[in-house]
Amino acid sequence: MLRENLPALPARMKSLPVSDRGYPVPWFVAWVDGKPEFRAMDGRKWMLAVTKKLCWVCGQPLGTRLAFVVGPMCGINRISSEPPSHTECAEFSAMGCPFLSMPKMVRRDDSDLADVKVEAAGMMLERNPGVTLLWFTRSYEVFSVGRDEVNPGYLIRMGDPFDVAFYAHGRRATREEIEKSVETGLPALLEACGMEKTPELRAAALAELDQRKEIFYRLLP
Repeated sequence: MLRENLPALPARMKSLPVSDRGYPVPWFVAWVDGKPEFRAMDGRKWMLAVTKKLCWVCGQPLGTRLAFVVGPMCGINRISSEPPSHTECAEFSAMGCPFLSMPKMVRRDDSDLADVKVEAAGMMLERNPGVTLLWFTRSYEVFSVGRDEVNPGYLIRMGDPFDVAFYAHGRRATREEIEKSVETGLPALLEACGMEKTPELRAAALAELDQRKEIFYRLLP
């Protein structure tokens, strides 16, 4: 049975199983010993989502309007490790998912998931950003980060947005909340720029980051 305090469940998500705690289990979640493991995604579902154009949350076919559920930092570099969803599935996730709707909630230790967890490619920010960004677009591009031959690792470059929405505490985020999330996440991106091999590349990376941040701020409410 679903929890009473959840937002209205979108029609496409009504066929999803429900966890013991009363939360709908997203399509992408891995199952371990017959139970959903919310800390792990099913790598097979990732490939199906991008090759068959399926919603990351409900698993049903997508249309032309794509909604990425990401953190504000992803809005700056326009990179996501997860495929897009339907608009209504993304909105439910932003308002109903405990980790996304509760800024003070931290990720549980996942050291026990070595055998089942599929690590996302790219640089993972081990924090709750406090604000969830819904990035609405009509296109995206999958690219390999070339980790190794066995597990090459793929990321998604999100297309230009036709709209964005920011959520916190299960409702629309304020400008102050968004700016705080961005400013506390920037050190990680600055650190990544500093890892470039030469001074010239580091300077170019910093300049690009400044430009991307300026463009992103134009999208803020």
